[in-house]
Amino acid sequence: MSDADPSLDGPPWEEDAPEAEERDPNTEDMFGAPEPTGMREAEAASAPVAPPEPKAGKPAPKTARSAPAADDGPAAHADDGEAYTVLARKYRPRTFGDLIGQEAMVRTLTNAFATGRIAHAFMLTGVRGVGKTTTARLLARALNNQTDSIDRPSLELTAHGRHDAAIMAGQHMDVVEMDAASHTGIDGIRDIIESVRYAPVEARYKVYVLDEVHMLSNQAFNALLKTLEEPPPHAKFIFATTEIRKVPVTILSRCQRFDLRRVEPEILVEHLARIADREGMKIEQDALALIARAAEGSVRDGLSLLDQALVQGEKGETVPTTVVRDMLGLADRSQTIALFEAIMAGRTPEALELFRTLYGYGADPVQVTNDLLEHCHAASVAKMLGPQATRLPNDQAQKLTALGAVISAGTLARVWQMLLKALDEVRRAPNPADAVEMAIVRLAYAADLPGPEEALKALRDGEPMGGGSAPRGPSGGGGGSGAPAHRAARPIQAPALPDPQSFEAVVALIGEKREVGLQMDVQSYVRPVAFKPGAITYESIEGAPIYLARRLSSRLKEWTGRTWLIAANGQGGGETMIEIDRRKRAEERAQIEADPFVVAVLEAFPGAKIGEIKTVAPAVELPVIPDEAVDED
Repeated sequence: MSDADPSLDGPPWEEDAPEAEERDPNTEDMFGAPEPTGMREAEAASAPVAPPEPKAGKPAPKTARSAPAADDGPAAHADDGEAYTVLARKYRPRTFGDLIGQEAMVRTLTNAFATGRIAHAFMLTGVRGVGKTTTARLLARALNNQTDSIDRPSLELTAHGRHDAAIMAGQHMDVVEMDAASHTGIDGIRDIIESVRYAPVEARYKVYVLDEVHMLSNQAFNALLKTLEEPPPHAKFIFATTEIRKVPVTILSRCQRFDLRRVEPEILVEHLARIADREGMKIEQDALALIARAAEGSVRDGLSLLDQALVQGEKGETVPTTVVRDMLGLADRSQTIALFEAIMAGRTPEALELFRTLYGYGADPVQVTNDLLEHCHAASVAKMLGPQATRLPNDQAQKLTALGAVISAGTLARVWQMLLKALDEVRRAPNPADAVEMAIVRLAYAADLPGPEEALKALRDGEPMGGGSAPRGPSGGGGGSGAPAHRAARPIQAPALPDPQSFEAVVALIGEKREVGLQMDVQSYVRPVAFKPGAITYESIEGAPIYLARRLSSRLKEWTGRTWLIAANGQGGGETMIEIDRRKRAEERAQIEADPFVVAVLEAFPGAKIGEIKTVAPAVELPVIPDEAVDED
């Protein structure tokens, strides 16, 4: 450094005094004061000048701040208004009518407020995102409802309440909100106990809202207990928690409890669709169903996912389902159903190929296993309650219902247990995809294994135990079935089945083999023209799978041991089996509606309609037990 270095001549605040007077027109001074108006006007009137030349030994002054770039933050978009508000906050309910899926709670509160039987403490519980904190603020507003026409506790909330804005913003001095997760000790409760003695300053009631109350320590709960048992008349308590079991019973017994329910998927889909419409965006219905399923009953999670999905599309364009599926990292549900069908039919090579295809498209192995669990559950529920109980799209529900119809409840329960174990293995495995493939091999092998009762019966009767389907295909080796080694060396060839003698027998054979997808395709798209054992000619309906004839021929050859010629070039075929079933049901309904007794009942009860028609099994006649003969003396 030379002796002429100006930095050594004096203190830094005296250096370059003339330059210190210059001011960046885009900044304020160090205390936040704006630039004097006169100086701004003078600079605006003067022509722009080049920046001064830097002195020797000093870096050039930075001029990047003198004019912000066109895309630099809010300054460049001043005409865009306020900062973007996420949908979960923008559409937070402002009245009790905006709460979706919580009709039971709203009805109870409405009756309580109308009769004046208002509890002094409320306990709100439920999973994340169902509206516990929002409901607590709405309750605080209702307790302190005060407008020009209302001066009493009321659930008729309006936008012009005296205390509404401050309460909803969490800034009202008589509504104290405390996060128990960050104030777990007794100090925060002591502050509440001290302040609860004083009357409210502005509002009707002092309201204390404690979120995540289960996080309080035992000392804090004990300190709160006495105040909660005998609170002053001007104080109300509202607690919210996601872990109701961790709250002491002594606290629960002093609160009016409301369990906020998970929002049903169909209700959440409608809610998301309305919000997307208000935002001026379009999104496919199936995409909304995916979001609702991923939200698991949480409105906040659903809105957050919708927020993420809407940015995937341009203004005026519809967001497709495939984009949302990729965003959520979900596998194609129809493909996982096909995978489940292949597993349950014991077609191991096909199942492995299907999984590898899904994995190649980016499907998460854990998610695929979860989907298989859902399919097993849906097939079991549909077996007992029908397809509507699955809450799935109609085509998916029908496939799983048909699959559940041909699989025993015991097998489905066994598969469920195996899938639960497989899910844990997939999560812990170094390579999750390998764990899924091993689970598929186990499941496909065990799908047809007999249950304990069937195995014992077979052993007792000396019959061979079926099950343990070997992989079907060129690479088909067998899974071990517990047989001795010297017997396992001799492969057992399954005997060929007799040829079906009618088209209906072919469909029945497909059902016996648990080929649910093929069975539904044949019933839906095949209009038989001519049939004989070994040859089928049919007329194909529009929308039929391209390889339907090839699949049907391959399966029949595999089962019967002979070649089947399946031709789809026929014309003038009969009705499909589904059309026949619909026609028969329509004829049956028409016959019942024409019955004089039914006509008389419908006339006696105006507006009544015939619902589901069921065939009741004939009553079993019990044998007549003769009276005991009376001995004559």
